Amino acid sequence: MIIKQLIDEDLTNYKVPSMTIAFPYCTFKCGKEYCQNSPLAQSPNIDVSIPSIIKRYLDNPITSAVTCQGLEPFDSYNDLLSFVKQFRQQCSDDIVIYTGYYKDEISDKIVELQQYPNIIIKFGRFLPNQTKHHDDILDVDLISNNQYAERIS
Repeated sequence: MIIKQLIDEDLTNYKVPSMTIAFPYCTFKCGKEYCQNSPLAQSPNIDVSIPSIIKRYLDNPITSAVTCQGLEPFDSYNDLLSFVKQFRQQCSDDIVIYTGYYKDEISDKIVELQQYPNIIIKFGRFLPNQTKHHDDILDVDLISNNQYAERIS
């Protein structure tokens, strides 16, 4: 699986300590000039096996969820789905997917992901000059008021 970054213990993107997987590709729907992930986009790709990511997660007593995020997980959908399938064989902890897509743009993928328990998706692009707001599902502040999380399964 190709990723950009793996953070063992992230305390900023979900209400519980999470492992964060940064995915390597993005179509820059939000606009490259607004991308908060520009430094990440410039970093080298990392080739790592899904079983090794899962083992690293399971061996860490601190984390109790996985967040998949920037660049754009749904632009690496086959890898995202493979990760979810393999992770679910060993663990039922929450998987949180941060996406810049709107729900209607990925409805076919949502239907496919709904067969796996405990999947949460944060929808919506970054829009400049928006009012940040608190999302109750994630229990974090989101930067644009068009963004929201939904538990899909």
